[in-house]
Amino acid sequence: MTTHLAFLHGVDPWIFTFSFITVFVTVWMGFRSAKTSKTASDFFVAGRSVSVGWNASAISGEYLSAASFMGIAGMVMSSGYDALWYPVCYACGYLFLLLFIAGPLRRFGAYTIPDFAEGRFDSPLFRKIAVCFVLFIGFFYTMPQMKGAGVTLAYIFPGIPYWAGVVLVGAVITLNVALGGMKGITLVQAVQYWIKLFAISVPIFVLASVYGFYGTHIGANDDGRRDKLAPQAAAEVQTIARKPLVEKAPRDTAWVSPFGPLTTKAVNAAAAALPLEQRAAYLAEYQKPYSLLYTYSLIMALVCGTAGLPHILVRFYTNPNGVAAKRTTMWVMILIGVFYVFPPVFGVIGRNLMPELYSGVGAKGTDKVVLELPTLLGARFGVLGSILSGITCAGAFAAFMSTFSGLLVSMTGALAHDVYGRMLRPKSTPEERLMAFKFAAVLIGGVAIVLGCFVELLEINFMVGQAFAIAAASYFPLLFMSVWWRGMTMKGAATGMLTGGLCALVAAALTNLSTLSLDKGPMGKVFAGFAPLNGFWAHHPLLRILCEQPAIWTVPVAITLMVVVSKATTASVPADIRMKMLVLHAPEQLGLKQEYIQEHQAGAGH
Repeated sequence: MTTHLAFLHGVDPWIFTFSFITVFVTVWMGFRSAKTSKTASDFFVAGRSVSVGWNASAISGEYLSAASFMGIAGMVMSSGYDALWYPVCYACGYLFLLLFIAGPLRRFGAYTIPDFAEGRFDSPLFRKIAVCFVLFIGFFYTMPQMKGAGVTLAYIFPGIPYWAGVVLVGAVITLNVALGGMKGITLVQAVQYWIKLFAISVPIFVLASVYGFYGTHIGANDDGRRDKLAPQAAAEVQTIARKPLVEKAPRDTAWVSPFGPLTTKAVNAAAAALPLEQRAAYLAEYQKPYSLLYTYSLIMALVCGTAGLPHILVRFYTNPNGVAAKRTTMWVMILIGVFYVFPPVFGVIGRNLMPELYSGVGAKGTDKVVLELPTLLGARFGVLGSILSGITCAGAFAAFMSTFSGLLVSMTGALAHDVYGRMLRPKSTPEERLMAFKFAAVLIGGVAIVLGCFVELLEINFMVGQAFAIAAASYFPLLFMSVWWRGMTMKGAATGMLTGGLCALVAAALTNLSTLSLDKGPMGKVFAGFAPLNGFWAHHPLLRILCEQPAIWTVPVAITLMVVVSKATTASVPADIRMKMLVLHAPEQLGLKQEYIQEHQAGAGH
């Protein structure tokens, strides 16, 4: 019995309780909602009956992933204030979506993005091409969610390995999606947004009242000293961290700098604040040239990628009409904007109060500052620190569970609806497609769990940025150009989407694999074949930047190819393009809005 319960050694009961309650409520709501999910429409688009308020909360809950809850704070702590480009661009992407995509997409009416692709160009072949990127983007986006799950479980249960957390959380979410589909997770995700907002804000207010407010910690960062903190707070921190107070964070010398490449003087000055054993690693990481180029590429990826994420776009099909879709998007901008006030504050305070996280890697590094920081309160208030840490753990669970649920629904819908229901068995009955949905959920969930076990060494936000880059180079040009340019042809759209999307996918994968090959553990042996790439990157830093964040060249390539090839194939523009453009853009009072799927019921078994 002792052996079986070894993983419970050192587990904080409060942290365990709050986390367990979150998981239990999620599963319970999934089972409860499963009883009301009976039809294909319920599973794929929640019956197109979700109100603006619920949908805005659900989209926000789905969008605020582990990258938002844990990754932003960890990156602000490790890389400085320039990491704020992530939350700013995450929010700005919705403005672009509101202005150009949300209304037309809903007015066209479909279940999935491949539905839109086939309907816009009258090409079943294009559906087969488009469906691939639902899976490419989805799997890239599930990996950071799995990293968040592994980090959180390893924190709650110090005795279990990283991969066990990935497997456990992945299995729970897969079960939830297989039972209830889109209708089943809509309520869950809406509730989880408010859980996340509570879990990220309340600990900040308590920490700030004890250790000083935001301005105090900014001052401590600026002059490299902690004497601006309250003396009692500084003494507590030294006792808990058992580190000299001079060992603090590097000062705002991030490689994503809007002011151009870092100077050698600035990098060396920051490195001088670190212990000798950490200095070499820091210099290798932060002496990255072309940082302005990286920043512009990141901005392009995050803003355009938001308009190309299949698990977000499918949400607009759950609105009753295009007006509701636009109102939903506006409220999403407000909800996520409020949330993003808090994670950077965690990172700023962590730079002063938890310097020991800089020596950790993977699941023990700065990505867990949101989970660890509230425990400092235990020195003064005892159990309060555990309670607040339990609340942030519950928020972390809500973060990666809600996003992974949405990703799983979009990928499962692509397999069950597009591959099975449209390609393999177009005459299948609704019952057969529902069964295919459940089998596909288990299959996709299993693959996502396996991939998540390999990415412990990669930063959460870094991986999300790459998923956005793939979306920005594939679905964003497809949707934007198809909605606003009547001269687009299927050949042009397919050529641009395939070229841009695959280039971004391969480039991002190469940099990740070369990074994983540096691991001194078993991961390094698995990916040892990619180790020579690191020498290549060292001699070609510009290529490294362009592959790490490829949006700045893959998006223009995709759009240019779409225009050039479409101009060369103007004869294949759909004959009814004028009517389709009217459906996309005309006011809904004219009665032109359609439900694309219903027009094809006879032939597709809907």
